[in-house]
Amino acid sequence: MLLSIPNYFSALHFLIWRATIGYLGNQRKADCVACRNLPITSALYMSTTPSPIKQTKLNFSLLLISLSFFPQLRQIRAMASEKETAGSGSAAAANGGEAAEAPQRKIALITGITGQDGSYLTEFLLNKGYEVHGLIRRSSNFNTQRLNHIYIDPHNSHKARMKLHYADLSDASSLRRWIDTIAPDEVYNLAAQSHVAVSFEIPDYTADVVATGALRLLEAVRSHIAATGRSHIRYYQAGSSEMFGSTPPPQSETTPFHPRSPYAASKCAAHWYTVNYREAYGLFACNGILFNHESPRRGENFVTRKITRAVGRIKVGLQSKLFMGNLQASRDWGFAGDYVEAMWMMLQQEKPDDYVVATEESHTVEEFLEVAFGYVGLNWRDHVMIDKRYFRPAEVDNLKGDSSKARKVLGWKPKVGFEQLVKMMVDEDIELAKREKVLVDAGYMDAQQQP
Repeated sequence: MLLSIPNYFSALHFLIWRATIGYLGNQRKADCVACRNLPITSALYMSTTPSPIKQTKLNFSLLLISLSFFPQLRQIRAMASEKETAGSGSAAAANGGEAAEAPQRKIALITGITGQDGSYLTEFLLNKGYEVHGLIRRSSNFNTQRLNHIYIDPHNSHKARMKLHYADLSDASSLRRWIDTIAPDEVYNLAAQSHVAVSFEIPDYTADVVATGALRLLEAVRSHIAATGRSHIRYYQAGSSEMFGSTPPPQSETTPFHPRSPYAASKCAAHWYTVNYREAYGLFACNGILFNHESPRRGENFVTRKITRAVGRIKVGLQSKLFMGNLQASRDWGFAGDYVEAMWMMLQQEKPDDYVVATEESHTVEEFLEVAFGYVGLNWRDHVMIDKRYFRPAEVDNLKGDSSKARKVLGWKPKVGFEQLVKMMVDEDIELAKREKVLVDAGYMDAQQQP
């Protein structure tokens, strides 16, 4: 049925008016000048009941008024688009300045994150744009000192890209739970009871954490993949040059293992578990056979840090003697910060494999003493005494790596040389000793705790 002219204009105006109201409503009409004017139009329309001729004129006027809103609609649409762009830009800025369309961050899970290697690897991955999750053991004292400079409270969720969770390699359920929760893209197993001499004192615990702990983590990754189909997960297992033991140098990926300590034997087991899961289940799993790597973050009961710590304290007058074991043991020492890059490189390859990471230079403990003491103008012979208790039940005489495969395939090579490494550690420990001396001079510490 055809509409009369008055009704035609009335219906057309009504449709345009409804469309205008609907659109503006979606664009926060309370903020728009046009929206504030619309109730006047609608009130005028609804409150008048003129004659047919006047109604025709009124409807025609209302139609013109409604049509006049279309330029404003275009302007409002442009303003809304600008607000959306600005809003997404602000959100991106709040999340570290990344673009709204940036690809999703990779997620890494690190066991042993509070250790020397874990802290350097965390820094490296954060600089690569990763989100990093670390598993830590519960302790009555905080043991996160190596991470304090990069820790951000998780309440600052837009800034905190490193998160810590309680778990343990001796607790399989916690490993599987966190892998399911975090859904990592890369898993780095760095956790261990890593002190060789201590492994003779606590062999059961060492084997449970280093060997069986690695098996638990591998199984957690495998079962997670089987349940979720996330087959792209990549796994890194931290090996050790101690696995070669008494095998003559240079040692490469094809050199037979001959472990000489519970720690080394446990690392061998973890190595072969990793190879087995790679071959049996197709897991992308790599073994990094890292030769000795040191830094100012090394534990103070490891021989290199024990030496540089003593140098600092002797230099400022807090200590006079340093007790040592076998000075003729020879090791391939590199910088831990260089070595964590090799870990990451292994997981970026097309195929999983095993790699030796080393400087290909070997130095004795005596050489380390000479460089460390000589750097501050001291003679190590005036301060070092030999104590038989620091000799191992089974010694490892000489470790020197052949890292030609890592250099060729990964493109990796060390950046910090031996003398530079020693001096770096001495510099840090002299500063630490100076701060310690302030406490001693103020009566807060006993300077006689060390001979």
